[in-house]
Amino acid sequence: MKNILQYFEKTCEQFPNHIAVANESSSVTFNDLKTRSQQAGTMIASELKQDSLPVAIYIDKSLALVEAMLSVLYSGNFYVVLDTQMPVERVRRIFETLQPAAILTDKSYIDKVESINSFKNDNAINSTSITEQSCENSQIKEDKLKTFYKTFYIEDSISTEIDTKLLGRLRSQMTERDPAYILYTSGSTGQPKGTVISHRALIAYGDWFIHAFDINERTVFGSQTPLYFSMSVSDLYASLRTGATYQIIPKKYFSFPMQLIEYLNTYKINTIYWVPSALNIVANWDTFAYIKPEYLKKVLFAGEVMPVKQLNYWRKALPDVFYANLFGPTETTDICSYYVVNRTFSDDETLPIGVACSNCDLIIADENGKEATSGELLVRGPFLADGYYHNPEKTAEVFVQNPLNDAYPEIVYRTGDLVYRGEDGLLRYQGRKDFQIKHMGYRIEPGEIEAAIGALPEIHACVCIYLETTDEILLFYQGKIKQEALSAAVSGKLPAYMRPNKFIRIRQMPYNSNGKVDRKLLKTNYLEENQL
Repeated sequence: MKNILQYFEKTCEQFPNHIAVANESSSVTFNDLKTRSQQAGTMIASELKQDSLPVAIYIDKSLALVEAMLSVLYSGNFYVVLDTQMPVERVRRIFETLQPAAILTDKSYIDKVESINSFKNDNAINSTSITEQSCENSQIKEDKLKTFYKTFYIEDSISTEIDTKLLGRLRSQMTERDPAYILYTSGSTGQPKGTVISHRALIAYGDWFIHAFDINERTVFGSQTPLYFSMSVSDLYASLRTGATYQIIPKKYFSFPMQLIEYLNTYKINTIYWVPSALNIVANWDTFAYIKPEYLKKVLFAGEVMPVKQLNYWRKALPDVFYANLFGPTETTDICSYYVVNRTFSDDETLPIGVACSNCDLIIADENGKEATSGELLVRGPFLADGYYHNPEKTAEVFVQNPLNDAYPEIVYRTGDLVYRGEDGLLRYQGRKDFQIKHMGYRIEPGEIEAAIGALPEIHACVCIYLETTDEILLFYQGKIKQEALSAAVSGKLPAYMRPNKFIRIRQMPYNSNGKVDRKLLKTNYLEENQL
């Protein structure tokens, strides 16, 4: 099969009345989800008149958002899910490269979408030097008020009659190399990068994920990550392909651990795939002393380093649960390596990132492009993205010819992640090339400092930040220990050149919309507060 919708439709045939997607207040079966998606897909396809165009989706995480994503695929186009809480200015920066053919939203965001459109219209009018005085012409006034981007409202599709002939024609023209979606991530220059993921990559990646973790119609996912984040691809599309239920957990519960576990029990959630920060909240509040998940069988995590101390809390309380550490960038669809936690680790150890996923190959290359046991991680295989949308320069920097192959064209992705292969054959993460610190003549990985200090019983969370201007290592931490006591404790765990210069105690780590610690915000706030 060449299109992800073919897998979804097969599931609809096998499990038409299974719950596909649900939240606290509503749910939808696979059969109904298919009908609604085809209705909205017909609405979009009938008006765009052309296929394989980007459609921006501006809807909160919900049943309607999943419907919207599938509807764009049915229309023969590809989607970009936008964070509805992001500033309009960031939407504008994304649209500079995306240039969407349309915006698909719901009527709760009429005003927000109008502000996006008016921003674009203002630019268009300014560029033609139309003044307020010259707008006395009624036609010019009308043009000024026109929506710049074609806008569809998902509610309007409810009365649309499915045009199976149109949808069939669009499907027949598609290939597995056509884009399914674009995910925008932050760029080093401040301009967001749009990672293009094809149907082929989505299908190949899903084949591995479903098989590796035995996802089936009895699986009930408790979804934590937003749908504009690469991790969401795994549990959502695994559900759509197998008949599993995708249960959306409201974001508010991740601030109240006991209510979070109650939610897992209420909806009989047996599989979770969360960022470590979400798991840590449960551990740091000693939640399992009061309530435990009754149905949980699998705990998968990715997105950032999982502190072993908090993982040990979970494993001690839930020893029969399956745990796995997943690792990979957006450019590999989601994951390229994984490690099934099959032994005990001490609190000050770090987890391996394991071995390559099936149908995905990992290369460790040194600075000269030669294969090594320690160096930058390169990835090859069908999981790879096709590059960055309308950004050939950045694409050429990281999607490069395989340095180990000079016989024929073969693209690999340079992750920028530093890893090494241990004597046990497992890969271990050392940090980012761009996070690496050179301090007092030594090259230092912040992750090693964080692992050592994070293992202290008084520490709930910690993040290491380097200030290039003053050559200082800062450690931000949550915990009851005072700075002086922490400094003394660290002296027995790290060599002098790795010890932070300053310890900064904070009440709560800031998190970005993906649930990761916002390192950039920590650094910015520190610089502003200290007028540096």
